[in-house]
Amino acid sequence: MLQNMPMQASVFTATILGSSAATPTSTRNPSAILLNMDYHYYLVDCGEGTQIQLRRMHYKLQKINHVFVSHLHGDHFFGVIGLISTMHLMGRDRELHVFGPPRLEEIVNLQLDASQTELVYPLVFHPTQARKEEVIYESDKHYVKSFPLEHRIPTTGFVFGEKPRRRKIDKAFLLKEDVPVPWIVRIKDGADYTSPSGIVYPNDQITRQPPAPRTFAYCSDTRYNPAIAQYLQGVDLLYHEATFMEELREVATEKYHSTAAQAALTATQADAKHLLLGHFSARYKTLDGILEEAKAVFANTSLAQEGEVIEV
Repeated sequence: MLQNMPMQASVFTATILGSSAATPTSTRNPSAILLNMDYHYYLVDCGEGTQIQLRRMHYKLQKINHVFVSHLHGDHFFGVIGLISTMHLMGRDRELHVFGPPRLEEIVNLQLDASQTELVYPLVFHPTQARKEEVIYESDKHYVKSFPLEHRIPTTGFVFGEKPRRRKIDKAFLLKEDVPVPWIVRIKDGADYTSPSGIVYPNDQITRQPPAPRTFAYCSDTRYNPAIAQYLQGVDLLYHEATFMEELREVATEKYHSTAAQAALTATQADAKHLLLGHFSARYKTLDGILEEAKAVFANTSLAQEGEVIEV
């Protein structure tokens, strides 16, 4: 029998497609991250050129079924219509779900109408709101929550999480004891098993402990606000904008953005496990100073680099 042997964790990765703020540079594209959660692909923001980045990194566009847009500044959504159009030209035949501010649907429909494009697949919009936290998507394995950020226009952050997995029963035990089917679900949910002869098998001796659910949080554009940390408690990987360094703190506040040190402070307040900085101003040709500034506050910090695949 198996005792305290963990199950293998499922796939959960984040691929950086773009990390530049406002405008692209020669080395950094506008905001976009592709999440792979058990081979379900979730695109988070879709700046200009995102579909090109996906091709460069050998991801198949048609595997993406869900797109999440944080707000309607161009560096976060100008790539949406291009992605939708390319999927159409490639003959997509299944639904594409787009989550974002209500006017995103109006914008996309205007673009499709102007080009006289009738999509060959269903496009389903899910309007978000930036006033409170809410669950905006659920499957049998995953969930997505949106929460309010503090930016110049309505903006939401997102938390992508795994639902708790059931324990896995030792197959040899099932065969040996000929466990009745109704008991299997109860054992997976943590119940001990009592055989017809009265032998009690403790659950932890006949099942494997599932891995702890993992979470990824995305804070796109936001001015520092300690209240945001309440939505991020214990997150495994936190992506947070770091548009400026502390020397431009007043500029960051005025433009509703964060400094690297402020992003690190949010990670500290949220008790995050790993901080990933992105959304860098084009004025920074090298990012060493940004990383050093954040690490002085939150040690486990790294930079979002195009093409990098990060385990959550």
